[in-house]
Amino acid sequence: MPKFTYIGEDKEGKKVEKVVTADDRYSVYDIARADGHRIVSIEEDTGRSFSKLINVEQINYYLSRVSADELVMLTRNLGSMLKAGLTVTRALSVIERQSTNPRLKGVIKKITEQINQGNQFNEALRDFPEVFSDLYIAMVRAGEESGNLAESLQTLAQQMERSSNLTKKIKGAMIYPAIVVTIMVIIGILMMIFVMPQITGVFKNMNKDLPAPTQFLISVSDFFVAHTAVTIAALIALVIGTIYFFRTRVGKITSSFLVVRLPVIGTMAKETNAARTARTLSSLLNSGVDVIQAIEITEEVVQNVFYKKILREAKERVEKGTALSEVFIERSDLYPILVGEMILVGEETGQISGMLGELAIFYETEVERKTKDLSTIIEPLLMVVIGGTVGFFALAMISPIYSISDGMN
Repeated sequence: MPKFTYIGEDKEGKKVEKVVTADDRYSVYDIARADGHRIVSIEEDTGRSFSKLINVEQINYYLSRVSADELVMLTRNLGSMLKAGLTVTRALSVIERQSTNPRLKGVIKKITEQINQGNQFNEALRDFPEVFSDLYIAMVRAGEESGNLAESLQTLAQQMERSSNLTKKIKGAMIYPAIVVTIMVIIGILMMIFVMPQITGVFKNMNKDLPAPTQFLISVSDFFVAHTAVTIAALIALVIGTIYFFRTRVGKITSSFLVVRLPVIGTMAKETNAARTARTLSSLLNSGVDVIQAIEITEEVVQNVFYKKILREAKERVEKGTALSEVFIERSDLYPILVGEMILVGEETGQISGMLGELAIFYETEVERKTKDLSTIIEPLLMVVIGGTVGFFALAMISPIYSISDGMN
């Protein structure tokens, strides 16, 4: 008779792993039911196998990643099931069976094991910082301490979803111009290597003085043809170097300084940071997190180094007894004036989390609207750039023809 290994839970919710001998899988369920166990998974023992020699499940776990959308779905479903009366371990077990992401399944499984061993939910989350942020852990902890974990998770899911949607819309507006510019560069390089030598060869053989644009294109084309490998390697190195530079401390300071001072983009960047700050603070304060810790976590959420500095200053001054609104009012160069004024009203009325929530909605709506407007502005600008590039090439090619014609006359 074949052997089966099943993993499940006993009546107290503790993990059980047992090897049994049975005719088939259905008989395993009967054996487990008689022992008072609930089966989560069954695996038949087939002797030596490839999966035993190489742990495919472990490989899939390290290769996969948990996306923002998957985390939002997990949080929303977990909050709904807790609100319906399920225990945390039971709800996590259901989500684990439903998930198709190996990393997420493994993380949930380990979290469930830690909870069964007596650890709190927020403590188990701390072992997976690559999946759960400080904001996530803080809101779960606040929910556990207040006894409103389901409500905290639903608030967190809403906050994460709005933040994710805002980021997607901004990235979506940038994808189109990035693709167009990339294609233009690739086509330009290919033309310089394969097309330009065929055209400019005629002009070189005439021994005539050529216009400056034509001479420039010929020089660039000759260099690309003579050093094709070097050119391609230099472009790849430039891209990688640029990405690496913006990940360094100096690069982050440079990008943070420039992005808020660019026309159109700068206003959107300020409103995006205002929305992110207000949304995070509102969610944390509404869940019962104290002001100091809420500011600390918000500092981790924002990416711009100058906004981090403002929040760090706000934390220090609030600890000394200064009103939170005062810091934001003073830094109206980065945070819109409305931010400080709304926080001030919230402090006076005792409804600061509600005011921050309204502020977040307002700026999220503004950024969405300006993102759509940005897409409308970018298209004609790209047409101008493309037209100017094509015009330059045409001028460089036509000018020598007229020069040669005048010389012949």
